Amino acid sequence: MRLPAGSYEPTRGHTRVAGRIAPVFDLGVGLDPEVSGRENIRIRGLLLGMSRAQLGKRVDDIAEFSEPRVRLALGVVTTIDPEILILDEGLGAIDAAFLAKARERLVDLARRSGILVFASHSDELLGELCTDAVWMDEGRIRASGGLREVLSVYKGQ
Repeated sequence: MRLPAGSYEPTRGHTRVAGRIAPVFDLGVGLDPEVSGRENIRIRGLLLGMSRAQLGKRVDDIAEFSEPRVRLALGVVTTIDPEILILDEGLGAIDAAFLAKARERLVDLARRSGILVFASHSDELLGELCTDAVWMDEGRIRASGGLREVLSVYKGQ
């Protein structure tokens, strides 16, 4: 996930990505406990590639949706319009009550993304966000196709 996001260079071969990527690996990145929530919204939004104009239109919605810092970060993330969205399992660190509140926004975010790359062990969340899947193991594709088919192969290892 960090390779197509540009965080890592390939050890061999090359990576080609066509589209604007929004990587969401750690919801706490870009949040400063020393500044206000609204300033954190601006900082996090800029890190995700949003313009100041886009942030100006969305800051009230983000602030209303958000509660503590990690929740504020998720509030910002769910308002972006990425071509390629990369999400990791860090969403599992959010408490169940807030995840239920955020679920509709996450599903909408996945639909707005041209491509969603999502690593998770939650079949339920995968089912809500994904239709197709690729099982990668040590850098190699082990299975690809419909989500249920790939999950079945993965579990039958």
